[in-house]
Amino acid sequence: MERAGKALAKLKLSEAISPDQLAFAAWPAAVGERIAAHVWPKALVRGRLILEAEDAVWQKHLLHLSPQVLGKISELLGSGIVTDLAFSAPVSAPRRPPQPAASHGKSASSDEADRIEDPGMRIVYKQARAMALGKSAKKASA
Repeated sequence: MERAGKALAKLKLSEAISPDQLAFAAWPAAVGERIAAHVWPKALVRGRLILEAEDAVWQKHLLHLSPQVLGKISELLGSGIVTDLAFSAPVSAPRRPPQPAASHGKSASSDEADRIEDPGMRIVYKQARAMALGKSAKKASA
């Protein structure tokens, strides 16, 4: 961790590296690899490091740790680059669009017995179902 801080301090002296690039590079060193895998920096706006979390749980966890994280970032970069942390909305999985009823393999009016290939077995099935439901067997076979 100290080596990362020294390396970042050297980079800070270079004019070729922008402040947001420094903040992005300091992020894993400040929070550790485990947190950096679930919460990552998106932008640096007027000293505020905008973070995006994998979900609301990580966002809440890091919100409670933000004073310690800010202290660690200030220790690595100095106090002028990152002055605050903010969170964007948690990333969510893309929603599946609505599917038409026909895509489910059967229409709304089809009878499950119609999928039985053997006509004799289809009639037996319908009669047994009708008897189980209390209907007459003649209506089911029609």
